[in-house]
Amino acid sequence: MQKLQTVLTAGALLAQQSAVAEEQQQKATPERPNIVFILADDMGYGDLACYGNEYIKTPNIDRLAATGTSFTQAYAGSGISSPSRCSLMTGRNTGNTRIRDNQCYAGGLTGLKINPRGDTTIVRRANLLPEDTTLATVIGTAGYRTCLVNKWHLDGYDPGAAPNHRGFDEFYGWTISTVHSNSPYYYPYYRLWGDSLVHIEANAHDAHVRHNTEISTDDAIAFIHRNKERPFFLFLGYDAPHEPYNIDDTSWYDEHGEWSMNTKRYAALVTHMDYHIGRLLAALDHLGLRENTLVIFASDNGAAVMAPLKELNCGAGLKGRKGQLYEGGIRVPLIVNQPGRVPARQISNLVYFPDFMPTLARLTGSERALPQTDGIDISPLFYGKEADTDHRQLYWEFPGKQRALRVGEWKCVTVKKGAPLELYHISEDPLEQHNLASKYPQMVREFDAIMRQMHKPSANYPVPEDEEKKK
Repeated sequence: MQKLQTVLTAGALLAQQSAVAEEQQQKATPERPNIVFILADDMGYGDLACYGNEYIKTPNIDRLAATGTSFTQAYAGSGISSPSRCSLMTGRNTGNTRIRDNQCYAGGLTGLKINPRGDTTIVRRANLLPEDTTLATVIGTAGYRTCLVNKWHLDGYDPGAAPNHRGFDEFYGWTISTVHSNSPYYYPYYRLWGDSLVHIEANAHDAHVRHNTEISTDDAIAFIHRNKERPFFLFLGYDAPHEPYNIDDTSWYDEHGEWSMNTKRYAALVTHMDYHIGRLLAALDHLGLRENTLVIFASDNGAAVMAPLKELNCGAGLKGRKGQLYEGGIRVPLIVNQPGRVPARQISNLVYFPDFMPTLARLTGSERALPQTDGIDISPLFYGKEADTDHRQLYWEFPGKQRALRVGEWKCVTVKKGAPLELYHISEDPLEQHNLASKYPQMVREFDAIMRQMHKPSANYPVPEDEEKKK
C-alpha cells in the first residue's frame, strides 16, 4: 500500500511538473518574445529626429532607436497603403501579392471612398481571400494570441475580410467596408470591435474629445493587460500622420508662428503618436514584459504630397513621395528594440516588408506554418549578427504603371506608364539625381528582364503585357 502511495505521489508530481513546464512554454521569453509591431501611416523617412529631423519632437521613438537597432535602407512593401500592408501581412512582393494598388482594375468589389475633403467617389478594391495566409495565421499556430488595432486596409469592400476573419483573434478599429467606422477621421464616433459596431460616446455630435491615436493606444494596452500571461502578437496600425491633418492640440509647435497650420498639425500628429507610444512602452515596463517583448516600429510608405516636405524635410531629401517607387515613396524608418537582446546600432542592410513573414515565424517558432514568401529571415540582424541581405532582388510594382528593382547598390525604376527605365547607383546617389541608364544600357536590359520575371499575372490587375505573354 505504501509502495502504491509512493507511485501515486510520484505520478502526481510528474503531472504537476509537466503542467508547470507547459505553462512556462506558453509564456513569452527573451528568446521567444511577444511581438509588438507599430506601423505609422504616411510618415516620411525623415520625420524622426533619430533619422535626422530637426523640427519634429519624437523622444520615445528616438529612445527606441538609441537603445535598439535602426535600419537606414529599409523598404516598405509599396508606395501606398493597401499593397504595402498586403506585402507585410503575406510576405510577398507586389508582383506576387493579392492586392497591388489601393484600387484594382477588375474584379473585387465596388464601394464608396471618402476623400479628405469629404467628397465621396465609387471605387473598386480587391481584398485578402480566405486562402491568403497572413502573419497572424502563421504566428497563431505557435500559441500566440493575435490582435490588430486600428487600420487594416485589406478588406476592400468585403466585411468578411476583416482582420478577425483573416487570422487575428481580436480586432479593434476600422475597415474600408464599414465606411463610417472611422469618420470623422481622427475623432471617430463609430468603431469596430470584431464584427460589432460600437460608439465612442465622447465624440458624439462631432465632438473632438478622444483622438483616434489615443483610442487605439488604449485598445492596445488593454489587449496587453489581458494577455500578459501568454505570448502575444499585437499589430498597432496608427492613422497618424495620414491626411487630413486633423488634431486640435498643436501646443508642441505653437511657438512657430512662421509655420502654417497644416505644418503644425502634421508635426503634432507625429509627436502625439510618439507620446502614446511612450504610454504603451510604459505599460510593458509596468507589467514586467519589456525584456520579453520585441518592439518593431516602421511606416507603411513615404510622406504624402500634402505633407510639409520642404518645411519639415519629411522626405529627408529623397526623390519622390507616397504613391511613387522612387526612394521617397518606399524607403521608410525601421527600428527594432528588445532590452538585453537587441544591440544599439545603426545598420545599412537591405530589408523590406516581405522579410517579416519568415522573420517573425522564426522568432515565434511557427516556421512549420510558413508559406512560400518573397522575403528572407532577417532576425540575425535584430540581435547583433550579420546576414547577407544585399545579394538579392527587391521588387515593387503598380501593375502596368510603375515598377522598380533594387539589387545590391543599384536600382532600376520607372514611375510613369510607358516611360523608359531609369538606373541609379543608390549607394553613391541615394537621392536618385543621376540617371545612368544611357551609360549602362546592358544593365538596364538585365534589370528589365528580371522585373518581367518577377511580375506574376493577376485577375484583379490585368495588364496588356500579360496578354502578350499568352500569344
